[in-house]
Amino acid sequence: MDIKYTEHHLWARADGDGNYLIGISDHAQNMLGDIVFVQTPAVGSKLQAGEVCGFVESVKTASDLHAPLSGEVVAINDTLNDTPEQLNDAPETTWIFRLHNDQANEFSALMDKGTYTKFSD
Repeated sequence: MDIKYTEHHLWARADGDGNYLIGISDHAQNMLGDIVFVQTPAVGSKLQAGEVCGFVESVKTASDLHAPLSGEVVAINDTLNDTPEQLNDAPETTWIFRLHNDQANEFSALMDKGTYTKFSD
């Protein structure tokens, strides 16, 4: 499973055909606490890497989601509307949205697990 991380504590994982699943890191969900709401970008939205594209709200605080890659949102995880706590239960397998990106250099520039672990400690 090739997963990369951003300085904003999001991850991206290749899902084939230039599509990437996007979610929050385990470190992020630990900092946030119990997640109660997720605002996702709309399907069809065109995002630039680093751009605010939604937010996650917890019982403690809210945190912006910054797009880890540029591209078009092709799907959102609708199950988060009813059960946002999935992001606490399985943060690095529960995706928030799927993005189509045709700039492979953006993905390769993100942090690998080891680099991210050092960054977030």
